[in-house]
Amino acid sequence: MRITVIGGGFAGLAAAITAAESGADVTVYEAHHTLGGRARTAEGPYRTNEGPHALYNGGPHWSWLRQRSLIGPLAQLPPLEAARLRLRHHGALRRTPPFGMLKMLRRGLPQAPVDVDFLTWATGIAGEEGARAAAHYSAVALFHHDPGSLSAAFVQERLRRATKLPPEAHYPRGGWGSVIGRMADHAWNLGVRMETLSRVDTLPTDTPVVVATSLDSARRLLKDDSLTWTSGRTALIDLALRTRRGDAFAVSDLDRTGWIERFTAQDRTLAPAGESLIQGQIPLGPDESKAAGIARAEELLDLAFEGWRDRVTWRREALANGRTGAVDLPGTSWRDRPAIDRGDGVYLAGDQVAAPGVLSEVSFNSALTAVSLALGQRTLDLKHA
Repeated sequence: MRITVIGGGFAGLAAAITAAESGADVTVYEAHHTLGGRARTAEGPYRTNEGPHALYNGGPHWSWLRQRSLIGPLAQLPPLEAARLRLRHHGALRRTPPFGMLKMLRRGLPQAPVDVDFLTWATGIAGEEGARAAAHYSAVALFHHDPGSLSAAFVQERLRRATKLPPEAHYPRGGWGSVIGRMADHAWNLGVRMETLSRVDTLPTDTPVVVATSLDSARRLLKDDSLTWTSGRTALIDLALRTRRGDAFAVSDLDRTGWIERFTAQDRTLAPAGESLIQGQIPLGPDESKAAGIARAEELLDLAFEGWRDRVTWRREALANGRTGAVDLPGTSWRDRPAIDRGDGVYLAGDQVAAPGVLSEVSFNSALTAVSLALGQRTLDLKHA
């Protein structure tokens, strides 16, 4: 059986590998000159991803990747660096969360409802200040400007995953591109054909097709205006600074939403010796400009990275619109997102479709389900994640 995969990012490669392992003849078409999608890592002295990326070991893709020896070496965070996590609250940096927020992190909380917004539900448990702080902290796994307005069940799960101890988030040494490289090599060894610089404008009709692109691209390709879902809009900032002892490891903004992290604290290969690579992602409201988001990032830098302006050796800014995964509004869950099966042998995979999980887990779960459907196999039993 032949299967066509459109898109060579994480979802597309997961789909291609899964199909090839099942005996299918697979071809991947990627419009860019390299594979990876949003999981690409930049070449050159500063190895950045498109915004901060982490690999959660509590998700199904972790065991799938590990079984195939695709994770590779992980960057370890020294305990001293972990102690340098800072929280901005009431305009100042602090080491510990406010007491109200701690109420949201304790074990034994009831399952949050799907049809109530997080701020309303959490205020009944932790008070408004604690609820807002918890909502803003959850932006590290949401990238949305107002997490309190989202489904309480949706935010609660991501807050739990983001604050779990020991941490679930891990970082492949060399950036996410190292994982993509291993996935591509594994796919190649399975006989998958990969065509880069190959933009597909018309769907093939002689094979099942897995469309593993952004939802915007899928909407244009399939000419289906129903392929929409709420996502985030963020300002991205990448900085290289001359290293200074005592710099924070990461700063989370509890007054609004935003997160800045010094990634060379755990992986020194991401920047030249003597330099620190810092990446930040600042969620933007509908009417907020990229410049406003960058200004907010600079406020966090002023607080946590003394004299950073005089230490800059490289800087890059960008705007990411609808590229941070699905978010669920009150009354909706992942099951309400665009269905994987589009009919006529066409299947969607990506981080904004009807599959459970956190961040890249959605892409992975949807990719495996799409292949199962394309091969006529029993579909995966997807439970709430």
